[in-house]
Amino acid sequence: MKISYNWLKQFIDIDWSAEKTGELLTDLGLEIEGIQAYHSVKGGLEGIVIGHILTCEQHSNADRLKVTTVDIGGDAPVQIVCGAKNVAAGQKVPVATIGTTLYTQEGEAWTIKKGKIRGEESHGMICAEDELGLGNSHDGIMVLDDALIPGTAAAAVFDIENDQVFEIGLTPNRADAMSHWGVARDLKAGLLQHEINKALITPSTSSFKIEKRLNKIDVEVLDGEKAPRYAGVVISGLKVTDSPEWLQHKLKAIGLSPINNIVDVTNYVLHELGQPLHAFDLNKIAENKIEVKTLEAGTKFTTLDGIERELHEEDLMICDGEKPMCIAGVFGGADSGVTEATQSIFLESAYFNPVSIRKTAKRHGLNTDASFRFERGIDPNITEYALTRAAILMMEVAGGEITSEIVDIYPKKIEDQQVFLNFDNATKLIGEELPREVIKSILMSLDIKINNVTESGIGMTIPAFRNDVTREADVIEEILRVYGYNNINFGNKLNATVSTSSRFEDHKITNVIGNQLASLGFYEMMANSLTTPSYSTLSTNINEHHHVEMLNPLGKELSVLRQSMLFSGLEAISYNVNRRRSNVKLFEFGKTYHNYSDGYQEDKHLTLFVTGHKTEETWSSNNESTNFFYLKGIVSSIFEKLGINKLKSSVAINDMYSDAMGLSLGKKQLVTYGKVSKAVLKKFDLTQDVYFADFNWDYVLEIAARTDIKFKEIPKYPSVRRDFALLLDKKVNFEEITNIANQTEKKLLKEVNLFDVYEGANLPDGKKSYAVSFLLQDEKSTLTDKQIDKTMSKLQQRFERELGATLR
Repeated sequence: MKISYNWLKQFIDIDWSAEKTGELLTDLGLEIEGIQAYHSVKGGLEGIVIGHILTCEQHSNADRLKVTTVDIGGDAPVQIVCGAKNVAAGQKVPVATIGTTLYTQEGEAWTIKKGKIRGEESHGMICAEDELGLGNSHDGIMVLDDALIPGTAAAAVFDIENDQVFEIGLTPNRADAMSHWGVARDLKAGLLQHEINKALITPSTSSFKIEKRLNKIDVEVLDGEKAPRYAGVVISGLKVTDSPEWLQHKLKAIGLSPINNIVDVTNYVLHELGQPLHAFDLNKIAENKIEVKTLEAGTKFTTLDGIERELHEEDLMICDGEKPMCIAGVFGGADSGVTEATQSIFLESAYFNPVSIRKTAKRHGLNTDASFRFERGIDPNITEYALTRAAILMMEVAGGEITSEIVDIYPKKIEDQQVFLNFDNATKLIGEELPREVIKSILMSLDIKINNVTESGIGMTIPAFRNDVTREADVIEEILRVYGYNNINFGNKLNATVSTSSRFEDHKITNVIGNQLASLGFYEMMANSLTTPSYSTLSTNINEHHHVEMLNPLGKELSVLRQSMLFSGLEAISYNVNRRRSNVKLFEFGKTYHNYSDGYQEDKHLTLFVTGHKTEETWSSNNESTNFFYLKGIVSSIFEKLGINKLKSSVAINDMYSDAMGLSLGKKQLVTYGKVSKAVLKKFDLTQDVYFADFNWDYVLEIAARTDIKFKEIPKYPSVRRDFALLLDKKVNFEEITNIANQTEKKLLKEVNLFDVYEGANLPDGKKSYAVSFLLQDEKSTLTDKQIDKTMSKLQQRFERELGATLR
């Protein structure tokens, strides 16, 4: 949410810097995520001063240029070369001084520099209005009021808006702060804790009066549960046109585009007071009648964006005597809004049921400024005040007069909440006993009415605009955030409970592996478990019928829980690659979710993603790319760390991979890893290879918990290495060699390693050459040549007999 500092200061007179004010707002729980400068003229005319042209002579080398001397308020005049036809001595003009940044109409920046133009030095630029962003004319330089003093900053002369805009990360419970008025209320309370007592300046509506009673609108609320309060008034004689600059500046500062003076006022009051409003063209209201009701399911309605929507039977609608005109609290209709031809309007101000608005907005995939506020709960007691405030503003900017009584249907008043605060409970939750006078002062600064005070606590009435404060704990939270979390003392004593737990607890194993992966250069990611259902089309391993669907999704792109963790990882990789971070190593602990016929199922996973080079580019590295075997090594290191061995390797059939292997123990497959298929990568606009490993973490944790880690002494006798160059059929893989070797010699053989593969010239068709090393070691004595030769002979015979191998 954006809050203009200039606008905020209309409610509370404060001379603090925007940065200091932002710190206080953050301490109050309205977290400032950033502060951005806003200038109605790009650059804010910084570096532009008023100049007085003292002389103006023809350029000696250019017919269309003039050489001028200009007084810009410095110690001496400066020389400026100018090509404008209307430049002349005696003029007061805007001058861009050396170092000033100007902007083209396309927004490109360029800087004024000292230079020579056709041989004559130029120390600045005399500007036209389009060069300053003050207009579109480029017919000549701007000639200003002769009374202006040279050296005066142009920003002080022209009517421009310079502002600081807060970006507030508003939490969903703080509906009361969804406006400048609401933020000012909090700021007032915070300032009081700094012993700065400022009054809250509220816009006056005393000038509101009914000029004539010419128009009567019959309003009937047929669904009082969904519309507890509905008010409106008729304004006639309006002229719809562009808004004045002050109004446009206020809206532009917070990121809104001005539309016309009527719509702009409704937006202005919405962001000023937090009350959404809607203006209907009076001439388009059939039978001068307003009905607030629901319609039959399937009713067609075209909204302002030109889309025809099918209504739900629970959607609250604003209708006239013949047709629907607006989805209440969400979006207006295409045929009842304000146009340039509009002369009279019916201005609506209402309080709608938050749950009803939220469901309607989600059903239609609409998220508007109005629905954002209604669905969180606005103040039901400012409905009429906001209506009269908007009416006054409309008459100021568009003329007209009030021509009807105010209609205000509010049959059952929404009562304020009654809460009792126990002082002891406050001390217990806060962790420190606050003076009772401080507590009372804070509560009153938040517009909380104190009804009675006893030795044990305070009875109070919570205003309706604080719909998130309903319990004693909520009140204590309010006291603490205004008092300041940073002001609570930390004691010197720390209490802790010592507990015993197994080293195989799930979170401990997860932390061990997470630390191991981080030490290998991986970054941990945490993706949203919500994803798009369209990903189910990328693999036959994902069944759309097994989706766990959200009842109230934020949108189609986040409407189901993920069945695979691959796609969220590819989204992260694509994001990084598109920002020139092509070497990516990520891991994620997460869950997948499935809806089977016998119920819902959650599965824990660990996923690894590698792409690009193994290391960042340096002068000493060879920039070797990640590959299948690099990922395989990472996978093996995880199982080695957990003491899980004797895994069986097999080719994995999965269309999300182009090549994949699986490791299993018994009937349980613990991991699948390999190269992601090109078809899947294409969906994420990735052209570089990505390698992906998916651990069934539930199985891994189960096996790790029953795996004993054994320790043994380091052998003091040396090991011996022997190599074979084996000529094999191409279909033979290295795993077969390893299995045979381990079966043949279980005592002395410690390692088998493939260190070279050759396929090419000088080999028979269908053959390949494997260079394999064997590490032999006896832990109790030194190996003899006889033992070594006997072992190698046995290995050779097995390889020849079972694999058809020959030694090269």
